[in-house]
Amino acid sequence: MSEDLVEVDFQRFWRRLQQLGLNAYESRSYLVLLGHSKFKALELAARSHVPRQKIYEVLDSLVEKGFAQVVQEKTKLFSAVEPGLAIPAFLSRRRQILEQELMDSSRSGTALTDDLKALYSEGQGGRGTLDFLRIVTEPAQTGAEYRRMLQEVKYEYLEFSRPPYAVDPLDEKLVKQAASGGVACRLLLEAATLDHDHRQRLSEYVMAGVEVRLADSLPMKLALFDTHNGMIALLDPVISRPSWTAVVFQHDGMGEAMKGLFEDHWRRGRNL
Repeated sequence: MSEDLVEVDFQRFWRRLQQLGLNAYESRSYLVLLGHSKFKALELAARSHVPRQKIYEVLDSLVEKGFAQVVQEKTKLFSAVEPGLAIPAFLSRRRQILEQELMDSSRSGTALTDDLKALYSEGQGGRGTLDFLRIVTEPAQTGAEYRRMLQEVKYEYLEFSRPPYAVDPLDEKLVKQAASGGVACRLLLEAATLDHDHRQRLSEYVMAGVEVRLADSLPMKLALFDTHNGMIALLDPVISRPSWTAVVFQHDGMGEAMKGLFEDHWRRGRNL
């Protein structure tokens, strides 16, 4: 094997070890250790081009991460841990650490949400002139707004449903729960866009007490809750790739207008 090829391999492995989670000095030192049975710290520093004042810190870190081990003879020597042992163990520890960090962040985020919601509620005392209307373009936020209103609905839920359909088991569960809790639920859908699986889910809605009708076409997506809260989703007519913009409202007049539109299309619809 030529010296150039050896250097190419060294650089490739060096970068991959850094992608794994080692820093540049640790990656270089581990690769040098792999090619020798044992090394003194300062000998390793010279071979791996790590500053002498840094080598002990680098070796301590490699030992802690499971890539190196100490061989105690007359002087302290270091050797590499076999990659088949070192890398899986290292990844397992990193996974445990990341899972714990995610759990801690989730708990912290929940507590922060509660605190900020209280602050937000206090700040709504001085509502602006258009606070009853909000534009939402982020799909995740749109879904969160929809589920929030669906969980709070008391007596009536009306919906225009047209493609693209967002099939979310949680949404389906909340609609069925609302119907079983005495909420009058009516869904109007565009007939030509339904496939067999979607029709099957709609049949389950009907069995749960939801009224379902089909229409030839609908002007928009609409979800209306108790004739007061609602969401309108409009297709952007300008851009080439279809994109929906949602308008979330809390307004009696707007709600009455949207209910009138719904009732007009509902009368012309046909049963599933």
